[in-house]
Amino acid sequence: MNPTDLLSPAMRRKGMATVMRGASFVTRLLPFPQPTLMVGPGSSARLGESIAGMGHAKILIVTDAIIVKLGLIKPLCDALDAGGMPYVIFDKITPDAPIPLIEEGLEFFKEQCCDAIIAFGGGSSMDAAKVIAVAANNDKPLRELAGYFKGRRSPVPIYAVPTTAGTGSEVTVAAVVSDPERQQKLVIMDLRVVPRMAALDPELMTGLPPAITAATGIDALTHAVESFIGKWTTPYTEGMSLSATGMIFENLPVAYEDGKNLQAREKMALASTYAGLAFTRANVGYVHAIAHQFGARYHTPHGLANAIMLPHVLEYSAPAVIPQLAQLALRAKLGEEDEDEDALALKFLDGVRALNQRLGIPTTLEALREQDIPALAEAACHEALIGYPVPRYMDQETCEAIIRKVLPEPKAPAKAAAKTTAKSPAKRKPAARKTVPRKTRQAA
Repeated sequence: MNPTDLLSPAMRRKGMATVMRGASFVTRLLPFPQPTLMVGPGSSARLGESIAGMGHAKILIVTDAIIVKLGLIKPLCDALDAGGMPYVIFDKITPDAPIPLIEEGLEFFKEQCCDAIIAFGGGSSMDAAKVIAVAANNDKPLRELAGYFKGRRSPVPIYAVPTTAGTGSEVTVAAVVSDPERQQKLVIMDLRVVPRMAALDPELMTGLPPAITAATGIDALTHAVESFIGKWTTPYTEGMSLSATGMIFENLPVAYEDGKNLQAREKMALASTYAGLAFTRANVGYVHAIAHQFGARYHTPHGLANAIMLPHVLEYSAPAVIPQLAQLALRAKLGEEDEDEDALALKFLDGVRALNQRLGIPTTLEALREQDIPALAEAACHEALIGYPVPRYMDQETCEAIIRKVLPEPKAPAKAAAKTTAKSPAKRKPAARKTVPRKTRQAA
C-alpha cells in the first residue's frame, strides 16, 4: 500500500499544496531555454535557409497530409532545396499523436539516417516530433520516456514551424501524446526538447477554418490564464501571461471573422508563443487536467476541450484568485482601473464566456457520457494533484460536478419533440447573476 493512501483526501491536497510551493523555488532556478524566433510573413522560408546552413546530414520533416496537400510546406522545402539540405517528409501525423504513429515515425527517422527534425504543423505534429527526437537518442520504449527527464541522452536537434496559434509548443518543454491502448495521455517533460529555432509565419495560418482558429486561440488563452493564476508564477511569466491575454482578446475575434488578416494572425501567433513561454515555466491547472481526459477517452481536440472547460474551472477557482482575475480583466480591456477587484474579476469571467459565445465554442461536449464522469474526474484530480500548482484543489465530488456541467442535453424522443413544437414555448426566468463571495477567497 502507498503510505499516502492512509491520508484523507483533504490532507493529501494540503500536503501537495506545500510540495508545490516548494517546487516553485526549483522551477525558478531551472535554465529554461528559448528558441531563436523568426516572425512575420515568409519566416518559414527564412528558417529553411538558416537550417540549410547548419551542417545536418538529413532532416526529417514531421507533419500531416493536409498540410502537404495544401502546399504550406513548400516555401520551407524550396529553401532547403536551394541550400542543398537533404530532407524527407513523414506526413502521417493525426490528432492526439498516438504512440503507434510515433513509433512508425521513429523507424522512418532511423531508416533514412536523419540527424535533425523540423516539426511543421499544429500541436500534434510538434508533440510527435519532440518524442521522436527524444526516442531517437535513447534506447527506451516510448511509454518509459513519459515523465520528467527520462531520456539520459539529449534529443536530436529540433526546429519548429507552427501552423496554428494555440499550443505554444514551439517554446515549451513538454510533449503530450496519446496511448490508445490504455486510453491515457502521456506527458514527456525535458528542458532539451525546446526547439532551437522557430518560425511564426502568419501566411501559413490565413487558411485556417474559423472553428480551428477559435479553439486554438482559446487554447492559448487557457495557457495564459492558468499560468497566471497558479502558484509557480514569476515576474517574467506574469508579464508573458498578461501580454498574451490582452493580445488574444483584441486579435482573436478579428482572426476568427477575417482569416486573411495577416496582422491579427501574426499577433495571435505571438500571443500563443508568449503564453507558451509562461506556462512552460509556471505550468497549467484543472482545465488541462480535465481536457487531457477528454482527449484520451473521446479524442476531443485539445484546444476545444480547453475552451469548453475554461469558464467552469475559472468560476470554481475565482474565490482564491480575485486579484489575478482583476488584473486579467484590465489587460483584456474589460474594465477600468478604479473599479473594485470583485467587479473586475466577475467581468473577466463574463468576458471569457462572451468570447467563447462570439467564437461559436459549444457549451457542452457532445461525446461526454454520464457513466464516464467518475473515472474522468478521478484521473483529472490525480493529474492536477501530482503535477499542477493550482490555486484551489478539487475533490472527486467537485470535479464530477464541474464536468457534469458540460454534459450534452438529452435528446427528446421524436413524438415528444413533435408535441413540444405544437405548444407555445414556455417563458424562462432570467438566470441569476453569479457573484464571487469575498469571504471564501482562499484555497480549498
